[in-house]
Amino acid sequence: MKNRTKIITFLFIFTIILHAPLFALTLDETIDTLKTISPNEPVQFRWDPLFRDGVFNMGDHYGAFSVAQREGETGHLVFDNRELFNVPLPYNSNGHLIFPENFVVTLKNTFTRLYENDMSRFRVAVIIIDPGHGGKDPGAVGNININGKTVKVNEKDIVLDTGLALRDMLNLAYPDKRILMTRETDIYRTLDQRAEMANAVTVKDNEAVIFISIHANAALNSNARGYEVWHITSSTGQRRSLLDTKRHNYSSDINAILNHLLNEEYTTESIMLADLILQGFGNSFGSSLPSRGRKANDWFVVRNSRMPAVLVELGFVSNRQDAILMTSDDGLQKLTESLYNGIVNFIGIFER
Repeated sequence: MKNRTKIITFLFIFTIILHAPLFALTLDETIDTLKTISPNEPVQFRWDPLFRDGVFNMGDHYGAFSVAQREGETGHLVFDNRELFNVPLPYNSNGHLIFPENFVVTLKNTFTRLYENDMSRFRVAVIIIDPGHGGKDPGAVGNININGKTVKVNEKDIVLDTGLALRDMLNLAYPDKRILMTRETDIYRTLDQRAEMANAVTVKDNEAVIFISIHANAALNSNARGYEVWHITSSTGQRRSLLDTKRHNYSSDINAILNHLLNEEYTTESIMLADLILQGFGNSFGSSLPSRGRKANDWFVVRNSRMPAVLVELGFVSNRQDAILMTSDDGLQKLTESLYNGIVNFIGIFER
């Protein structure tokens, strides 16, 4: 009799466990779980109550699913239209979405794997913005007649305003990247200091740094106007010392070959960055602002930076139309957006 009671008790408890609901999470708890993958990566969620479809987004990846009619139903969780998982589906309880444990575990594990794969690929980790001149060095200076008054236009002020606005835009777009500036106020930096600041940045083996130096032009001919982008050239015989010989213990001949290949790689990437920035300006301004094209030279600040690097000339302070454009809020915003779009397009291509 006593054994029979034990068996009945065991069967009763087993039945309760068997039919007890699995561990489940609320929407906020699910999002908090996903945030542990990468605190800096925003988690986005949206769902359509009418069609009962939902999507979680992290970075460039998403997991799509349907909401169950009732608790306990299973269905598909689809990642990036490429991976398919059969899991217990989220369901609606008293107007709130509830996410079964197995669903959340699959969601987190897959996002983690995709995130780690992304982190192992080549990526731009740091963007260095270099507003030229500053402090005692005003750069190019123009005296332009605006509304009957002679206005002094300093290159150092234009490029600092542009650099700060560009930094803010890039920070919003890339919370996972470091956006650094060689100067954030009206201070003087030597060319050596700017290059040293850039070269001192440390990154992982799969990470890259890009360097954008911002300037404004001037000419004796007041009709000269337009934007242009300069990059380092390998055709003049100038070879930068790019290889870290402390990390690579090769012979001098092998080091020379590897250094040559790095020079070619950075030159190619600098040309691509220059072309995409020019494209950004062209898309914004069309024929209203002339393009002076891509040019090559051994500018010191570009030559001495060990990374893809360009020098951008926004326009001419000696030209009335360019000066008005560069000193007006709307004009400067448009110039900054053009520069931003070129950088974003470069990162998209580089990272894919």
